[in-house]
Amino acid sequence: MNGKKSRTRFALLCVFPATILFFIFMIYPTFQVFKMSLYKWGGYSPKKTFVGLNNFKILMEDMKFVKSFQDTILAIVVVTIVTLTLAIIFAAILSREKIKGQNFFRIIFYIPNILSIVVIAGIFSAIYNPKQGLLNSILSLFNGGGQPILWLGDKHLVNYAIIGALIWQAIGYYMVMYMASMANIPDSFYEAADLDGAGKFKQFFAVTLPLVWNNIRTTLTFFIISTINLSFLLVQTMTSGGPNGASEVVLSYMYKQAYSNSSYGYAMAIGVIVFTFSFVLSAIVSFVTKRDILEY
Repeated sequence: MNGKKSRTRFALLCVFPATILFFIFMIYPTFQVFKMSLYKWGGYSPKKTFVGLNNFKILMEDMKFVKSFQDTILAIVVVTIVTLTLAIIFAAILSREKIKGQNFFRIIFYIPNILSIVVIAGIFSAIYNPKQGLLNSILSLFNGGGQPILWLGDKHLVNYAIIGALIWQAIGYYMVMYMASMANIPDSFYEAADLDGAGKFKQFFAVTLPLVWNNIRTTLTFFIISTINLSFLLVQTMTSGGPNGASEVVLSYMYKQAYSNSSYGYAMAIGVIVFTFSFVLSAIVSFVTKRDILEY
């Protein structure tokens, strides 16, 4: 009994520093964000006016915020579906098929992930350049040098142009993660499926996908959260929310409210909405994608 108590005390002693740091750097700042969202405050002045839930009431009627929130959801849905689907398919092809230069493709796909987001913004700004950009140069071969497309200047196209950069940046990282997971699947599973007459397509859905599902589930939640953050960084570096706020996402709108409009309390209300949205979305994704864990 004494030995058990000693082990318990030792374990508590070990986790105590981490618990203190967690409260200082996570719980306390989060509490402060919730608290500041209830004030009208410029951020640089000691004067604060308690307004209760008025910041949230204004948010619901702020059509610029509503649009930025809708654009954020669009980015999450499109980027998540396209990126993870392509990453799984590429990983399955490079893992199961005998392709010459597999390591080369693995490195090429992974390179965008190690680049700074500013560098990626520069690359895609050059690709989308209406006069000398690669994309319009290719399209001019088919349309006979017609009117150049303003990828970042057209309010109907700019969000999809940023989504394209997000997909390009993320796909290699997740492909490598799924390849590592697929490498642990025993070859005997595929040999048995092959003897039963299952083709490559059926093997993918009957063997590969179920056995890496837990890995996909974990990355899905992580990817959704990272898309919210990365979309903000790309918007800031590529368009600053333009043209006329067409590419604004919820975090860039929050940033402008805090540091351009000096509406810090209002910005914190947006932060609370983003925190709650991320938490609820993660819980929904975790619940919907829950499956029995297959062991092998």
